[in-house]
Amino acid sequence: MKFLKDFFKGFLIGAGAILPGISSGVLCVIFGIYESLLNCVFNFFKNIKQNFKFLFPIVFGGLVGIIIFGNILKYLFFAYPIQIKFIFIGLILGSVPAIIKEGTSKEKFKPYYLIFTLISLILGIFLVILENNLPNSTFNQYNFLFLVFSGLLMSAGVIIPGVSSTLILMLLGIYEFYLDAVATFYLPFLIPLGIGLFIGSLICMKITQFLLKKYHAQTFFAIIGFTIGSIFVLYPRI
Repeated sequence: MKFLKDFFKGFLIGAGAILPGISSGVLCVIFGIYESLLNCVFNFFKNIKQNFKFLFPIVFGGLVGIIIFGNILKYLFFAYPIQIKFIFIGLILGSVPAIIKEGTSKEKFKPYYLIFTLISLILGIFLVILENNLPNSTFNQYNFLFLVFSGLLMSAGVIIPGVSSTLILMLLGIYEFYLDAVATFYLPFLIPLGIGLFIGSLICMKITQFLLKKYHAQTFFAIIGFTIGSIFVLYPRI
């Protein structure tokens, strides 16, 4: 039963790596496994059996979620673009109370925490404006090193709660190609992206682990700003 429960969590976390505006990190926070995941990865060899038992169903579910949602999302965004975007906006807004609860789990709320929310919200809105003004690219312009670099940047969206990896791919102009590559399992695109993602994830996890340890509440309130800011990427321009 626990395996299925963790598999389902991983499935939704994998979906977060595909769905625009949804953060895999936020979903980990909502499920209450974010800090446990970081600790398991960095202390994996201290207790291989126990850590593998915890990580396997989540990672396996994540891979299944990415593959399945890659195909489903292509259809839904084509058939019902506006309705689907508003559903995702609702999911994002619904995650905010869980992040606030996690952020204040170790210390009481202090008004100045909202400064971190405001700064990250402004930054998030700026990234959305930047994305809307970027020219569309063609797949022919992408080479191996560019995709590795894209994976490095994408890792921030996978690891840091509230930062959407799909937003980063949209900024780079490769989100549609990413969806196609996942749906068709196109390895020449996915392998270099995966290499960059793996390297970047290790770096981002270390940084995030440090921030959560030293500035737990401030980090989570900054995450809230990024989470709310990601709504503007999805809001339909009718």
